[in-house]
Amino acid sequence: MWSEPVARGATPRAAPAARAVCLLGTGHAVPSGVLKSEAVDHRLGLAPGAIERLSGVRQRPVASRTDTAARLGAQAARCALEAAGLGLGDIDCLVAASGTMDQGMPSNAALIHRELGLRGVPGFDVNASCLGFIAALDTLSWAVQAGRYRRVLVVAADIASCGLDWNHLEASAIFGDGAAAAVLAPSGDGVGGRILAADLLTISEGAHLCQIPAGGSRHHPTRIDGAFEPLALFHMDGPRVFKLATRYLPDFLDRLLGSAGVTLRDIDWVVPHQASRLAMTHLSRRLGMGGERVVDIFSDHGNQIAASLPTALDTAVRDGRIRRGHRLLLLGTGAGLSLGGVVMEF
Repeated sequence: MWSEPVARGATPRAAPAARAVCLLGTGHAVPSGVLKSEAVDHRLGLAPGAIERLSGVRQRPVASRTDTAARLGAQAARCALEAAGLGLGDIDCLVAASGTMDQGMPSNAALIHRELGLRGVPGFDVNASCLGFIAALDTLSWAVQAGRYRRVLVVAADIASCGLDWNHLEASAIFGDGAAAAVLAPSGDGVGGRILAADLLTISEGAHLCQIPAGGSRHHPTRIDGAFEPLALFHMDGPRVFKLATRYLPDFLDRLLGSAGVTLRDIDWVVPHQASRLAMTHLSRRLGMGGERVVDIFSDHGNQIAASLPTALDTAVRDGRIRRGHRLLLLGTGAGLSLGGVVMEF
C-alpha cells in the first residue's frame, strides 16, 4: 500500500487469533436541541453559509443546561439493549467509553450505572478520548473471550458544546453532543461476529495539540494564578493534528489490515470517527473508496467525541446498510495523539 515511517520505537507484533465475540445490539441517543450552522452565522455576524462552508456541518445536536452525559448514555444503552433483545438483568459489566467527564469524580460508568438503576454489576471507565469505543471494544473483547464477563454494555456519552471557544471557529464549529452504546457478547446463538484485529497507537508528541487543560489536578483552581475559565475550554491545533495523523496513518492501517489477514477490497464498510470534514474526505481518498462504503454522518451530527464512531455505526445498522456478516473497518484518531482501529465481522 503506502510507505511511511513507523512509530518511533514500535516493533512488529504477532497477530493474535480472531476473537469470537460480537455486538448483539447497538443504539444511540441525541439531545433534543439542534444548533444549525445558519444560527451560528447570525450569532457571530458572519455571512450566511460561512460556518457550514468552514466546518462542513449543517447542524449538530446540542445539550441543554440540564442535560447530562449520564442521562444520554442511559438512553443509548436502553436502545442497544432493546436491539439485542436483552434487559438490564442480562448485563454483567458496564463500561463507559466517553472522551469527556460528566464530573471529576466518580467515573462516568458509575453515573450511567445509577441512571439505569443497575444492581450488583461492576462499572468502570475506559477513556481514550475520541477512540474510547475502539479501546473499550478491544480491551473488553478479551475479557468476554476469556469468560470473565458474558455480556458487556459499552456506552460512550459526550457533551462537547459547553466547552467550546467560539473565538476559534476551527475548534468549535465542528462539535456536537450525543451518546451511543453496544452490547458485547460471545459469538453464538445465530450471531457469528468476530474481531479479526485491533490496534491502538499513541504519538504523545502531539499530546498538546488537542486538549482541555482543566478538569484535573494540574490546573485546579487552587493551584493556578490566572483565570480558570480559559483552561476549561477545548483547544486544538487542527492543521498540526491532521499533519501528524496522516503521517502515521498509512503504516498503522497496513499493520492493522495485515494482522486481520484482509485487504481493503475485503472490507464492506468503513466506519470512521467523524473527526472533521477534511479528515473524512482525506480518509475516503486514501482508502480509494469514495463515499459508497464509508459511513458519513458528519454534516448532521458533527464530531461527537467518543460517541461519534458508535453513533455512525448504529445509524448504518438501523438504516440497513450494515448487515450481519459484513466486514467492517472501524478507524479513527483522538487526542493523545492516538490512532485506533478494529477489523471485525459484524
